[in-house]
Amino acid sequence: MPPEITTDRLRLRLRDGGDAEWSLRLIAEDPSQEGRPLDEERERLDAERRRADETGSGIYAIERADTGEPIGYCGLVTTRGTAAQPELVYELLRRHVGGGYATEAAAAVADAAFESGIPVLWAAVERWNAPSFRVLEKLGFTPARVTGEDGKVLVWLYRKAPRGRHRARG
Repeated sequence: MPPEITTDRLRLRLRDGGDAEWSLRLIAEDPSQEGRPLDEERERLDAERRRADETGSGIYAIERADTGEPIGYCGLVTTRGTAAQPELVYELLRRHVGGGYATEAAAAVADAAFESGIPVLWAAVERWNAPSFRVLEKLGFTPARVTGEDGKVLVWLYRKAPRGRHRARG
């Protein structure tokens, strides 16, 4: 995966400790998330970036191309998946939801993943999250199964690489 991806409206770059302040604002928008000190968030994001440099994939900060303003994140994780079949994750600051940014960023990350040789992407969405289902539907994801995890009901969706769009990893 490339260290940076651009679209017409967005710049995606692998995030690091410099993204800690807005990351904490995003975390604070979710009442189920527990906050952490700024220095701890910087360390966490710097460690995440080192892993991305080592593994070739990670989480991108999403910035508006016209202003450079960070609006959320999007990327690939292997917490519940594998390197061969990672999970696509994304989240936006609330004031940027509804403008098509999640769809645009997720499409760009999915395209880059398939071009890098990843044959299948997964996404897990809480059953109540209709906006995320709409994003994934637009990107061609298909529901596969429902699981319970940490008291949450997750719907797992997947998307295979378009024919001829992925190359063998090696």
